[in-house]
Amino acid sequence: MSPVDAAFRRAFDRHADTVWAAPGRINLIGEHTDYNDGFVLPVALPHTISAAAAPRDDGVLRFVSLQAHDRVETHVEKLEPGMLAGWAAHPAGVVWALREAGYEVGGLDLLVDGTVPVGAGLSSSAALSCATALAVTHLHGILLARPDVARLAQRAENDFVGMPCGILDQSASLLTKADHALFLDTRTLHVEHVPLDLAAQGLVLLLINTRTQHQLVDGEYARRRRTCEQAARRLGVRALRDISPGQLGDALDQLPHEVMRRRVRHVVTENNRVLDTVRLLRGDAVNYIGRLLTASHVSLRDDYEVTTPELDVAVDTALEAGALGARMTGGGFGGCVIALTTSESAQACATAVRQAFHRRGFAAPEHYITTPSTGAWQLR
Repeated sequence: MSPVDAAFRRAFDRHADTVWAAPGRINLIGEHTDYNDGFVLPVALPHTISAAAAPRDDGVLRFVSLQAHDRVETHVEKLEPGMLAGWAAHPAGVVWALREAGYEVGGLDLLVDGTVPVGAGLSSSAALSCATALAVTHLHGILLARPDVARLAQRAENDFVGMPCGILDQSASLLTKADHALFLDTRTLHVEHVPLDLAAQGLVLLLINTRTQHQLVDGEYARRRRTCEQAARRLGVRALRDISPGQLGDALDQLPHEVMRRRVRHVVTENNRVLDTVRLLRGDAVNYIGRLLTASHVSLRDDYEVTTPELDVAVDTALEAGALGARMTGGGFGGCVIALTTSESAQACATAVRQAFHRRGFAAPEHYITTPSTGAWQLR
């Protein structure tokens, strides 16, 4: 019996019918472009959230989290947006979204366990939603293609939890492939698995968790999304994705204030950086993407204004220690930095960042050497 199965048995005094695992993600490049119909390039992490589940015939929902040391109980008939806060809102939102879509989903016992650091910008909430969605659809014999599961999990986040995210995180958790990055057009949902065999080039991705918690539902994320939507309306386009780099100067001249201009400049240039990165990866030139990663961070710092002192120090220090490129990853306001380094210099970069944090009185960071991993799968 697996540890998750054993924990389920202890929590509910019966066996789980199925167990699914979904990974967290890092976004190689393409930040805050997904809700602008743009391009993103995530990879899945080896860190996952597991969801063990069994159906109930009384409509009761019982959720247990081994990380939160919490137990939440409600009923399917009582589900409505905003009724729950915290981690339990995500599995509840999935059940709600399925019922809203017309599927007959009843009660559920669900236990979640995982290794994705919470609050680090690695999409632990999306991994939770996706693992839950796969477990619940499996229990009820609901056949959905993975892109449809991603949209359903996104709706749970948007409409039930109240987080106006794009579809990047859910797609990364469900559609990724080992040793590849997922090139996703968030308008058409077309995907391409772009080779990213770092080991063959003697490279690694160093993931630095600054351990500064971020809370994206607090309004800053939503405020930036509204600004982008307002700018698109002023410019007469469906979304900022429709502004090309060549049109950027004229577009900025039409906008009424500097904050809006900075937000638009980031989205347009970031989309272009994603396309440039994909071209380099297709050409087996991963060594040259570092400058694009660093340029992305500068744009997120100066134009989108979503970095923190800890994120900036981690990036600057990693570059000084020999990283080929570095950037914050995720929504910002805390969380993680990724640095592209040689395998030989990764530890030196991590040590330099830890020392820099100590000198400034920041909390000690954590670091991981990571590789592009696979999307969600069934454990049992």
